[in-house]
Amino acid sequence: MLLLRSPLQRVRALGRPPVRALMNLRELVSALNDFASPALAESWDNVGLLVEPSPPHTVNTLFLTNDLTEEVMEEAVQKKADLVLSYHPPIFAPLKRVTWKTWKERLVVRALENRIGIYSPHTAYDAIPHGVNNWLTKGLGTCTSVPLHPSTAPSSPVEGTHRVEFCADAEHLDAVLSKIKDIPETSCLTTLPVRVEGEEQTRVSLNCSQKALLEVVALLSQNSLLYHKTEILLLQKPLLPHTGMGRLCTLSEPLSLSDTVERIKGHLGLSHVRLALGAGRTLGKWAEILLALGAGRTLESPVKKVALCAGSGSSVLKGTEADLYLTGEMSHHDVLDAVANGISVILCEHSNTERGFLSELRDALTIHLQNKINIIVSEKDRDPLQVA
Repeated sequence: MLLLRSPLQRVRALGRPPVRALMNLRELVSALNDFASPALAESWDNVGLLVEPSPPHTVNTLFLTNDLTEEVMEEAVQKKADLVLSYHPPIFAPLKRVTWKTWKERLVVRALENRIGIYSPHTAYDAIPHGVNNWLTKGLGTCTSVPLHPSTAPSSPVEGTHRVEFCADAEHLDAVLSKIKDIPETSCLTTLPVRVEGEEQTRVSLNCSQKALLEVVALLSQNSLLYHKTEILLLQKPLLPHTGMGRLCTLSEPLSLSDTVERIKGHLGLSHVRLALGAGRTLGKWAEILLALGAGRTLESPVKKVALCAGSGSSVLKGTEADLYLTGEMSHHDVLDAVANGISVILCEHSNTERGFLSELRDALTIHLQNKINIIVSEKDRDPLQVA
């Protein structure tokens, strides 16, 4: 039977949102890993798929949160989430049991009971060019930025940390190669015939770890002829552009510190931040006189360079020359150290420097995942600290 539609009905049909397709969990995790490789995360971190319901598991709704608390988990259950992407890993310290006793154990129980997976990117999202720290720089206005601690290519084919090359004659070659092959953490052993000072010799090249290097050098040093013909090269993986921890931002035009504070508050949606004014910078023989007179930063002091790190920035920012440090939290003594070096500090509380990124992440993942699944941001997720 032929069904005729009026023009209005056809317009309504065309205006319907696209029907979303389900994604297999493993397919989705692979896509999330492509968006930000877990290899970019810090070595101490716990990233990737943390809780996996029994397969097959399909995902229609991806639920984004900065912190996965019990309140947020209940929200995810009510909104029928199939996978929670929690920026902070809810499982960090190893769990010895999964019971109803502690809140983190209960998160795992609730997730598995409701067939909800949990995925955490954490510091992988800090490092990527389109990640959390890049979003934080947008609160400063027009600026250029570079990573404070650049990341190296995780998939670089280079094996080992050092390359050792030496020449050996036929008399010593077999014995040396036999002993080198017994040394753990050596690889890429190659030989090439060469002519050295009119003599036929073999050029040996190998890669090894820092630990193996000591054994290789000790072996070669037993023969002075081999040792004097040895070259040691440091192997370095290439740096990834615009990728790494923290950012050093150079503003296109200097701002007063007070204007910078207001911009940050507006970007993060905060009514207040904590501010420490830098003392006078070291100015040679005049430093003690200026400090005695109380010279130092004021709210009208110009800000040109800002070093920032979302979350807890002490270890990332430490030692960086800048007019201002911007982060969520720092230790008391690290703040004192920055101030003594003439650097002002803005602290916004840990997760306040991260949570606003979730809306930008939702839009980016919608494109990356080709609009295949529904992506929503938690409404219950919030910083636990309030001003009383």
